[in-house]
Amino acid sequence: MTEQEKNHGADCGCGCNEESDYITLEFDDGVEVECEIMGIFEFDGKEYIALLPDDGTDDVYIYGYKEVSEEEFELIDIEDDAEFEKVVAEFDKLTAEE
Repeated sequence: MTEQEKNHGADCGCGCNEESDYITLEFDDGVEVECEIMGIFEFDGKEYIALLPDDGTDDVYIYGYKEVSEEEFELIDIEDDAEFEKVVAEFDKLTAEE
C-alpha cells in the first residue's frame, strides 16, 4: 500500500479519486494530442490552463484560458515571450507548493 493510499480513501474529500478531465488538441499540422487538464490558475489578472499531454513526454502545455459559456472554453496562445516566462514561473511555483 502506498503512502497516498494509506492517507486517502473514497471519502477523504481531497478529490484524489475523481476522474481527470481530458481535451484533444489539434495542431496546425493536423497532429492531435490528448491532454489531461492539470488545472486552471490565475496570474496577473488573467486565467491560464495547464495541460499534460498523453504523448510519453514530460511536457506541460500552458495556454491562456477564457470561459465562453458554462460548457465551453477557449485556449489562447501566449505570444509574448516575457508573459509566457512569467506564467511558467508562476505555474512552477504553484506546483512546487503542492
